[in-house]
Amino acid sequence: QVQLVESGGGLVQAGGSLRLSCAASSGSIFSITGMGWYRQAPGKQRELVAGIITSGDASYADSVKGRFTISRDNVKNTVYLQMQSLKPEDTAVYYCYCNARERRPSVNTYWGQGTQVTVSS
Repeated sequence: QVQLVESGGGLVQAGGSLRLSCAASSGSIFSITGMGWYRQAPGKQRELVAGIITSGDASYADSVKGRFTISRDNVKNTVYLQMQSLKPEDTAVYYCYCNARERRPSVNTYWGQGTQVTVSS
């Protein structure tokens, strides 16, 4: 099974920035096809924030376009989310996800433990 460890969350004032990291690891050989983040605010459904796939193409929620940038380090099996010009509306628990193959050709989705991002006004 693939395990994901997230870091980088915290408290920041509006207009500030944070950088989230998510590192994937496994006891077996695995191949990542896509990684990114969902977020969930109190009383709201989980929503996709940003994702990056094998082609290198990245996608973003409309609400974060121009402010967030997702990138990856394939050697370290790590994905980063640079968040700038943060708004109070960005406050949520951010969950890293990883789509990966582990021995078998099928792709499974794995989830990180979540990291809290709080943006004060």
